[in-house]
Amino acid sequence: MKKALKIALLSMLALAVVLVAAGFLFVYKIKNGFPAGFETNQPTINFPADKPALLLFSKTTGYRHSQSIDAAKKAFHQMAAKNGWFVYETEEGGVFNAEQLKKFKVIIINNSTGRLLNAEQQQAVTQFVESGGALMGIHGSGDFSHDDWPWLVTNMVGASFSHHPLNPQLQAAQVHIEKNSDSALISRLPVSWTHTDEWYVFFSQPKNAQIVAYIDGEKILPSGNILFITDKDFGMGKYHPIAWHRDVGQGKTFYTSMGHDAAVWQDARFVALLENAVRWSIR
Repeated sequence: MKKALKIALLSMLALAVVLVAAGFLFVYKIKNGFPAGFETNQPTINFPADKPALLLFSKTTGYRHSQSIDAAKKAFHQMAAKNGWFVYETEEGGVFNAEQLKKFKVIIINNSTGRLLNAEQQQAVTQFVESGGALMGIHGSGDFSHDDWPWLVTNMVGASFSHHPLNPQLQAAQVHIEKNSDSALISRLPVSWTHTDEWYVFFSQPKNAQIVAYIDGEKILPSGNILFITDKDFGMGKYHPIAWHRDVGQGKTFYTSMGHDAAVWQDARFVALLENAVRWSIR
């Protein structure tokens, strides 16, 4: 009997150790990603002479928003066909070299998470933007898995990611357009609409940013991922930005924390906001 009890206790202990290790592994992957390496081979790209070129980058080494990434690819190709743009779609970092980046008008980081580019490639993005290019980011591109790329966090997001709600994870909220926004960014958009998403919470308001859209942070449940801590919104508060842009050198960045799943791409207002952001980026 004692032997059976000992075996049962040891089995329970082993299971607990495995579960804890799996939990730490999951958190590490979400926070840091698991890079298999950085791609450095330059791709062959045939750039049309008469179309603005968009670089749609969807690499992930952390959490992958698979359905949203796939829906975004389809949406941006539809926008391109409508507006006469050229989209180069990739999940490899070899295109991030100074020579090829010069041929693009805007880089779109499509829910990319984790470690994405090596130091030289990151510097090529910095040079691209600061010399007049545009950089757009969607949802996961602004989470906390980009600690190895502080320039991105500072210049595209302008705030440090804390968490997203878990109870419930997806919530409906009223999106409000900031009335003083650049008219190119809010064209064809209503002053407000209801949108369901995974609302990111940051430790502060985005610094040195021009807000484009916001929600009422007091009308969502921000309970997140720290044990025994609920209703935490840190520095966001009632005026909770969800889309903004920043001037960076001679260039500019645009970021929206919206975009968690495929359903958001069925929201014509959300798609119109991003289409406006591309037009604003390449004008």
